[in-house]
Amino acid sequence: MYLSDMHTHSIASGHGTSCTISDMAKSASRKGLKLLGITDHGPATLAAGTASYFRSLTYSPRKRFNVELLYGIELNILDVNGKVDLEQELLEKLDYSIASIHAQNFHPASKEENTKAFLNVMKNPMVKILGHIDNTQYPVDYDAVVKAAGENGVLLEMNEASLASYGYRGDTRSNCAEILRCCRKYLVPIVLSSDSHGAEHIGDFTYAADFVHQAMFPEGLILNNQIPKLKMILSMR
Repeated sequence: MYLSDMHTHSIASGHGTSCTISDMAKSASRKGLKLLGITDHGPATLAAGTASYFRSLTYSPRKRFNVELLYGIELNILDVNGKVDLEQELLEKLDYSIASIHAQNFHPASKEENTKAFLNVMKNPMVKILGHIDNTQYPVDYDAVVKAAGENGVLLEMNEASLASYGYRGDTRSNCAEILRCCRKYLVPIVLSSDSHGAEHIGDFTYAADFVHQAMFPEGLILNNQIPKLKMILSMR
């Protein structure tokens, strides 16, 4: 069993759930998690959290139902220069950020352009996780991106919603295998992420955990149970 889930979405993400943060924490507690990251979609996602929502998160309780909470955001990468959809002043008030490409804000581009977008967004010290870079619509130079992630203290995720049977990013297994190969090569840690929209899939890493174990990926590079180390990486500026 893994003890943390750092990529989840509440009702504030604007789609997929009506669950509040309290609902999410209650579910995490029932499932035995010790650390939960709330990372609602940034303002460029239709109907998602506004700047004022993310500002208010900094005043939210840090523990609910005996689960420690970190408050972050899943940023939308907007262009190849790594521009994102929340002002730096607000990003610096949050605990951490996940940076992801979503089709509504960044149309599928060349491998070179997609890679450049990820390389540039990692220059932002608040970006601590790259989200679902396994997406088959967005070819990426994984060797270059993972190497840069290691140099910038950024984690890669194995996204349950990408590998699960209900996933919608295509058959991501070969991309995920390449990500793991590069993470092993450069000793870059990963996190297993549910990408749960709502409480149902919080802490559910059924497909992601099976995939990394089948790949014989070193358990020491999976940070979900190494909570002090995980929190230290997320808090580094």
